Amino acid sequence: MSAAYERFVITATGPSVRGQVAGISGFVDGHGGYVEEFDQFDDLDRRRFFARAVFHVERSTSPGLEALKAGVADMAGRFGMHWSLHNAAARPRVLLMASKLDHCLRDLLYRHGRGELDMDVAAVVSNHRDVEPLVAGHGLRFVHLPVTPRTRGDQEAALWALIEETRSELVVLARYMQILSDELCRRLAGSAINIHHSFLPGFKGARPYRQAYMRGVKLIGATAHYVTPELDEGPIIEQAVERVDHTYTEGDLAAVGRNCECLALARAVKLHLDRRVFLNGERTVVFR
Repeated sequence: MSAAYERFVITATGPSVRGQVAGISGFVDGHGGYVEEFDQFDDLDRRRFFARAVFHVERSTSPGLEALKAGVADMAGRFGMHWSLHNAAARPRVLLMASKLDHCLRDLLYRHGRGELDMDVAAVVSNHRDVEPLVAGHGLRFVHLPVTPRTRGDQEAALWALIEETRSELVVLARYMQILSDELCRRLAGSAINIHHSFLPGFKGARPYRQAYMRGVKLIGATAHYVTPELDEGPIIEQAVERVDHTYTEGDLAAVGRNCECLALARAVKLHLDRRVFLNGERTVVFR
């Protein structure tokens, strides 16, 4: 995109009524904009409308973000829609969290360094110090917040204070092996992404890959989802799966699982950063 233009992303959702698509496109046209992308979906069961549009305006005639927001508010108000408008060049601030396993964190940091994830990493938090050298190697802030049954409440208070201090818009649990409280999950609704292994059937416990091996599974996978008080049951953003067979050892299955976790989490984070994910009750609408 030429420096002569400013790009914006508008998202909107609300009850399905006539004129919404025309309302959004008319707003863009009325402010001298040009629509580059437009995605929309109607959930016919719930009668809910979802839309995402990317548009640009000439920098010399751009009314500016705040004026555009005022225009969106007026347009969306006529249709009872919830909306957001962002400059496409804005980089969301993201807080990453991990425990001892580093594969997902390492993958996210690599992709971020390569420019594949358009975000600013505000800090990396861990309840252990195992990943501290990795974080330091990327020149990022590391925050150690150890967790014990006695200190869990204080740790979560410190975590929330850090989120506010860093103005983080998204929290990514990159194999962070601590359960967040129901209260914190509710505070982070729609702005915290978790990754977990998922199999057919789903195996719980400390050694899921051992159980998968003993049952002779044929598929290994992972699920990235928004965090909710219901453990590992939040709205699904992305999933990755790979076929395996009887020749795979327990270690082979674990390696496939790690790869699936990295892929699913990275894709989910990018989709969220690009403002392509909408909450729809216990489900999501994802424009690709």
